[in-house]
Amino acid sequence: MTKMIHSYWAYIVLIILVIAVVNALLGLTSKKEFKDKDLRISLFALIASHIQLILGFIAYLTSTYFHTMQSHGMGYVMKNSELRKPLVEHPLMIIIAITLITIGFVKHKKKTSDTAKFKTITVFYGIALLLILGVIPWNLWFTN
Repeated sequence: MTKMIHSYWAYIVLIILVIAVVNALLGLTSKKEFKDKDLRISLFALIASHIQLILGFIAYLTSTYFHTMQSHGMGYVMKNSELRKPLVEHPLMIIIAITLITIGFVKHKKKTSDTAKFKTITVFYGIALLLILGVIPWNLWFTN
């Protein structure tokens, strides 16, 4: 059940994150004023990604992959690419991505100019989006 929720919530996270990056990029390139709407979009992306992280931790700890790691050990997992991706690569890259989103949100609040705020969101959220897109198990996404 948790894995299913984690999978479906990922669509919401991706949509909101893409909207946040595009919004920030448009604001940056058109020299717009950073308004409450822009703050809310980036905040929704932050919240949605943190919810996804919590769901991911629960799905991770209850997965059969995790039980395989517990029974065979980490050395076995690192030698097996089919296990390494869901147990090490995916979680690590997602944690890094969500850390970047969090840093970007905190840093943008400290900026005084609108351009600097949009630039910070564009860079940090954009890199996070690329990392997330790089580690999504696409082969599993379209079979759910």
